[in-house]
Amino acid sequence: MALIKLNETITIAMSVKDRHESADWYKEMLGFETIYHADEAGWSEIKTNTQGVTIGLGEHTKPAPGNCVPVFGVEDLDAARVKMEDVGVRFDGPTDVVDGMVKTATFYDPDNNALMLAEDLTKS
Repeated sequence: MALIKLNETITIAMSVKDRHESADWYKEMLGFETIYHADEAGWSEIKTNTQGVTIGLGEHTKPAPGNCVPVFGVEDLDAARVKMEDVGVRFDGPTDVVDGMVKTATFYDPDNNALMLAEDLTKS
């Protein structure tokens, strides 16, 4: 049995120079659909053709090439984080919160690969 319960969503987060341009590229090349642009947060999400899988585009002036962070949806991020920390999982700083939108926390696997948990605050 798993330590924490994930919901049925995965967001693949990537850094890009221009979120709007990237979203258009994914639409034209792969048929993906823009879900929203959160300009105040520097974040956009696009829907892939796989149910429950989205791509999140974080805008950065100098994105690192080849970066990709799987983001796993959870119903209660705080509770999941406590359970994971109790067994020694390393997190990268405090939980980030965008009020009324999302709560996220980056953590690392044993090989130092970055992963993230996210709680959707729009459903609260």
